[in-house]
Amino acid sequence: MRKLTKRYGPRTVVDDLSFTVSAGQVTGFLGPNGAGKSTTMRMIMGLAAPSGGSVTIGGRRYRDLPVPLTEVGALLDAGAVHGGRTAYDHLLALAASNGLPRRRVAEVLARTGMDGVARRRAGEFSLGMRQRLGIAATLLGDPRVLIFDEPVNGLDPEGIRWIRDFMRSLAREGRAVLVSSHLMSEMAQTADHLVVIGRGRLIADTGMSEFMRANGEGTVLVRTDDAAAFALRLSAAGATVREGADSSLVVSGMTGAQIGKLAAYHGVALSELAPRHASLEDAFMELTSDSVEYQGATA
Repeated sequence: MRKLTKRYGPRTVVDDLSFTVSAGQVTGFLGPNGAGKSTTMRMIMGLAAPSGGSVTIGGRRYRDLPVPLTEVGALLDAGAVHGGRTAYDHLLALAASNGLPRRRVAEVLARTGMDGVARRRAGEFSLGMRQRLGIAATLLGDPRVLIFDEPVNGLDPEGIRWIRDFMRSLAREGRAVLVSSHLMSEMAQTADHLVVIGRGRLIADTGMSEFMRANGEGTVLVRTDDAAAFALRLSAAGATVREGADSSLVVSGMTGAQIGKLAAYHGVALSELAPRHASLEDAFMELTSDSVEYQGATA
């Protein structure tokens, strides 16, 4: 997409957004609530018209694709299924309306582990099974591009792990996979690349490891008998210090080696010196702190 913009009256929801989703990897699409993620995905799929800029799939706009399901599959709402239809009939209707062979229905049911419930009505399915059915629908045309909007919302740990492994398997096949999620721990295990937006604007477009190196400064847990005095020395040396659990100190702005040298210089005995790497959630919260639309009161 290039300079993609969407306005609703005076409000700009997506603002001059440009990024590319590459084949062979899972791209995590992150941003606070109200950042414009869902609107962006709707514009990709031709469900909302851009106010400016353009978005293409394989070089063509969605509306210009002759058989869209063979180019891109998208799961934007797992609940968009007629509850009275069986899983098989739901997929068969999609295949027939897109000119796809009937055999694809059985193939995608088997790949998503739903062949055993193919004749059950969708209205009887759990949320996890509806998600699987939605994913099966995205695969009917064997597309090279796949888009998932919050695919793990409300799922149990087993369902989350299945979707994570499935998305990674799709990327290994050379497909481009774009997925949004609020579960940072899950994105840390799933995504190869991250696109982060806030208030509709691009904040980061980078590989996962590069993102963590640039934004995921860790902390060091320090324990000593005279924590208060050592905290003053750490602060004087330029570190940021806060009190941790059980009279420990949580230090940022200095490495474990630097803290150890400072302690040795002042003759301070340390009972614990443990570097801790920042999580994706830590890095995300730090990067997007100025882009959160609604902030809760600080306790």
